[in-house]
Amino acid sequence: MHASEVSRGRSAGLGLALVSALAFGGSGVAAKPLILAGLDPLHVVWLRVAGAALVMLPVAWRHRALVTRRPGLLAGFGLLAVAGVQACYFAAISRIPVGVALLVEYLAPALVLGWVRFVQRRPVSRAAAVGVVLAVGGLACVVEVWSGLGFDVVGLLLALGAACCQVGYFVLADHGSDGEEPADPVGVIAYGLLLGALVLTAVSRPWGMDWSVLAGDAGMDGTRLPAALLLGWIVLIATVAAYVTGVLSVRRLSPQVAGVVACLEAVIATVLAWVLLGETLSAPQIAGGAVVLLGAFIAQSSTPKAPAEGPVGGSGAGPAGGPAAGAGERELSAGSPRT
Repeated sequence: MHASEVSRGRSAGLGLALVSALAFGGSGVAAKPLILAGLDPLHVVWLRVAGAALVMLPVAWRHRALVTRRPGLLAGFGLLAVAGVQACYFAAISRIPVGVALLVEYLAPALVLGWVRFVQRRPVSRAAAVGVVLAVGGLACVVEVWSGLGFDVVGLLLALGAACCQVGYFVLADHGSDGEEPADPVGVIAYGLLLGALVLTAVSRPWGMDWSVLAGDAGMDGTRLPAALLLGWIVLIATVAAYVTGVLSVRRLSPQVAGVVACLEAVIATVLAWVLLGETLSAPQIAGGAVVLLGAFIAQSSTPKAPAEGPVGGSGAGPAGGPAAGAGERELSAGSPRT
């Protein structure tokens, strides 16, 4: 492949990653007015996932061989990356600000390194450990621990639950790209949405939902908008378009680069929540959020792009500083699955 073609592919991948971050970042500000209008957070999650699953149904049919070839991967993706992340995140933003929920969720890269170090028993580099420390320290500023956890503790635990479910996504993404015939990521997303919708149907019991809310308006910082319009945005833009552009960006960039760009999601969500919902953060919280993102950046970008003999995040010999390897050599994908 010529250098110009590689450059165009990377530029396209970067653009797709930015679009994905913007689409994911807008989900919270569109969902919160629906929750405040009277919908239960779990019902909003079900509407989002079920609507996206319906849109992706033709893709699932096209990749129906995945059901028998990778059933464990599909089940894990549906339970963790779709149902678990979405349910925890939407329940969290019903109790704490959107920006705070996302920043807490971005502890996931640090938790991934904990998985690598203590579960897989692989060494972790000093730079990666610094990223973990920064992320935790930044989180302490975001929740203002010196004021006795002024935020809703249940909301914080739900946001941490979303982060833990993200870890499952990262690990599953690694397994999904191994073997002689890696699982098609768009097909995995389609079946993840379908299985997630089934699980959430049993959990949320949508037949008890107040459907009349969708026929009315929802308030967004004093502005009334049709609830159906907000739901359409959540399903088509913040879920279907966000997932697909995110997957395509990982295929054109390395998973690590795409993951670093995905960190902008938290910034975008916080800015949108400030502009559209009137949510504000204090100066220490803004500074803490910046530190969380810096820690996430270090944690993700220090992960090697292909298996190597050295420690995870190591800077010694090996391909850690080179271009992304082939699909069969990908390391933990750092793309956002969730929000």
